[in-house]
Amino acid sequence: MSETTHVCFDRILPRDLYRPIVLTGKRILRAVMPKKSLWPNSSLLKISFLEGSEEDREFVESVAMEWLKYANLKFEFGDHPDAHIRIGFQPNDGAWSAVGTDCLNQGYFPKNERTMNFGWLDKAVVLHEFGHAIGFGHEHQNPKGGIKWNEPVVINALQGPPNFWSEDVTRHNVIQKYGFNQYIGTGFDPDSIMLYYFPVDWTLNGIATHENEELSKLDKAFIASSQVYPKTGKTQDDLIVPLTVNAKSDITASIGQPGEEDLFCFEAKNRSFYSVSTRGKTDLIMRLYGPNDRTRLVDEDDDSGQAFNARITRKLYPGEYLVQVRHVNPKSGTGEYGIRVKSYG
Repeated sequence: MSETTHVCFDRILPRDLYRPIVLTGKRILRAVMPKKSLWPNSSLLKISFLEGSEEDREFVESVAMEWLKYANLKFEFGDHPDAHIRIGFQPNDGAWSAVGTDCLNQGYFPKNERTMNFGWLDKAVVLHEFGHAIGFGHEHQNPKGGIKWNEPVVINALQGPPNFWSEDVTRHNVIQKYGFNQYIGTGFDPDSIMLYYFPVDWTLNGIATHENEELSKLDKAFIASSQVYPKTGKTQDDLIVPLTVNAKSDITASIGQPGEEDLFCFEAKNRSFYSVSTRGKTDLIMRLYGPNDRTRLVDEDDDSGQAFNARITRKLYPGEYLVQVRHVNPKSGTGEYGIRVKSYG
């Protein structure tokens, strides 16, 4: 290992930085939760290179496909004007990626600009950045990790090359941990591809890490688990339940096991206001995608409906829309609920 340490820049959206963990009794207030970044299961992600040699492009593509042995996703590399993931090779801009569906936020990642960058290139960094692109955070910020940072040493080390980070950036990308309510995950995995190397003098309790160049056993198991992207043996079309606009009654559904997601679709026949809402005692998060694009996020909601129910009301363009429903607690939450969609005007 060289004397300089390469560390990935965690491109979390500004509204998700430094959010406090606020508790009321035993319930976590949903307003402080960062935006969920998982793609709908079985999504097709379009990926384009904005620059780079043919050799570098082929290397990135070949390594990135390793994730698809375990995750129920599809990658389509090509010259896509509507690419979800847009890759650059700027040597002075470090290695970084938008986390999951955050790349769809054009206020932070303008169309036709990068959502991922490789300031250096090897197998480990490609696996790591594509881990971010499908929704993984940094393993060293796992709240179960038990790492006690030697903060002055870490801050000083990352002020210099190749990172040149300010103290605030270092605290965000290395020192601060996710809250227990801010992540879906396993216990700390020292072999995870999402954990970068750091030396023992960076910590106060003798913890150091080794270089990880492959997906760990836990990486593979977790990405394929029911909480993330399970391979169900069915296509996304097989999993989608159609909703009738202005139906007389709700569609009854259920989160049958922790981490499960339900998918629905409906057609907006004209430019009008539509409201999609859930009912029942199950605490849910809902996301709306479209029109005619199952990965283009329109809106998301947690508790805008009655009690802990979700409701999204938006003026929509004509087309097909996808609705994704998950329990707010992906580790243990289950329960029945109803869902319906109404049009107004």
